[in-house]
Amino acid sequence: MLVLCKRKAKWRALLGLTTAIMLCSPGLPAGAAAAPAAQAGNPPSAGKVNLAAARMELYEQMSAATGIPWFRFAAIDQYERTIAKKKSGSEAPVKPRLTGIQIPAPVWAGPLNPDQADKSPDSIRFFGGMGYDGSGDGLADPDNDADLLYSMARHLLKYGTSASDFSIGIWEYYHNGRAAQRVGQFAKLYEHFGRLDLAGSAFPLPIGNSYAYRSTWGTGRSWGGARIHEGTDLFAPHGMTVRSTCFGIVETKGWNRYGGWRIGIRDIENRYHYYAHLSGYDKSIGRGDIVTPGQQIGWVGSSGYGSPGTQGKFPPHLHYGIYRDRGITEWAFDPYPLLKQWENQEYRARKNKKK
Repeated sequence: MLVLCKRKAKWRALLGLTTAIMLCSPGLPAGAAAAPAAQAGNPPSAGKVNLAAARMELYEQMSAATGIPWFRFAAIDQYERTIAKKKSGSEAPVKPRLTGIQIPAPVWAGPLNPDQADKSPDSIRFFGGMGYDGSGDGLADPDNDADLLYSMARHLLKYGTSASDFSIGIWEYYHNGRAAQRVGQFAKLYEHFGRLDLAGSAFPLPIGNSYAYRSTWGTGRSWGGARIHEGTDLFAPHGMTVRSTCFGIVETKGWNRYGGWRIGIRDIENRYHYYAHLSGYDKSIGRGDIVTPGQQIGWVGSSGYGSPGTQGKFPPHLHYGIYRDRGITEWAFDPYPLLKQWENQEYRARKNKKK
């Protein structure tokens, strides 16, 4: 027991020193955790690269101390970052943060703790709080990244170390099936690619002059009742290749009475990319599979507006939509600006390659 205690103290001391070095690094901007995520397709700036490297180092240090793989910490952190709401008029954090994880005070300090700002590990334990000292400074500080990750690790380890145990631990923390699914998806993406930077994009059709599209957001629909058009229609020849616009994981695949044969892909920014009216799917693509920008996922068709197999009620085209998950609700936004951006990027890349 004495040996285990000494080892734990050594891990905490090492982690605390490493974290302190990273947080005090002059290359890390204040309020770093609140920095917006990189737009898909834009190469990360030097500041974002440094921030990602600092986060990765923190995840790996905590992984060494707890035995939980780094990509699981990264997945929780990324999910928290994607659902965080910016509060207008709020003051900037007193000290920089690497992670976006926020544990509510009643959960951290204990729901019956009279001091909801309590940082004493002993009194937090007495009141059944979640907070632990992970940095070795004697405090359980909810604004300390090492304390946050270590406390999350202690919670997860109560359920075991396997992938299924991790899913149970996440559900027990959020009590939200959607959250558990998202964190699991992000962990799978990080584990597969072995890195944090999963920015990148592609236009959903092979660029050229054989398709046409314009902004059709918000227009009325003629079938299925009163509803608006939540996406952009790209008219193209039947059978033209449809490509993934992002690094992501296939979340849905199959028939939808409105969208016909459709595929839904979730990216690391918690955006759902929706491809509808397909004539068919690439046989190598299934639910839970990982895709990359530009990868073929199916072909343009005219399916939908009826029972499975309904075809030809409209000209062939790809309906492309994009939705953002905020934890409780998921809402659509106009994909047209992103489509133009991705198309222009590919044209520029092709032109530069010819040079």
